[in-house]
Amino acid sequence: MRVFLYGSLMDPAVFARRAGTPAPLETARPALLTGWRRVALRGTPFPTLVKAAAGSVDGILVDLPPALLPPLHAYEGALYRFLPVRVLCDGCRLAARAWISRPDRADPRRPWSPR
Repeated sequence: MRVFLYGSLMDPAVFARRAGTPAPLETARPALLTGWRRVALRGTPFPTLVKAAAGSVDGILVDLPPALLPPLHAYEGALYRFLPVRVLCDGCRLAARAWISRPDRADPRRPWSPR
C-alpha cells in the first residue's frame, strides 16, 4: 500500500522502532501533497495536515506491506485517521493514504516542520 509520510515517520530511527524495520524507507521517493498545509496537532509535538487551497506539503511516498500497517496504526493512535490522498511523485499523480487528524485537533496557528 502506498503511504504518504510527512512527519516523524520520515525519520528512519523512528520508523524502524515503530515498524520493526527501516526497509520501506530505503525505497521511499520524494512526494508532494497539494491542497494541504502541515501544522501541529493540538497539545502534542506531532504534525497533522489541514486543507489549504494554496498549500503544499513535502514528504515521502513509501510502499508498505500489509504486515507493517498494524504497528504504524498503533503508533499514530486514535487521534489520526488513515485517509486517501493524491500525491505528486515522479511527475505523476498517485493515490496513497496518509495519517491525518480530525480538523478540530489541528492547531492551524502552529506550523510544523521536520527537523
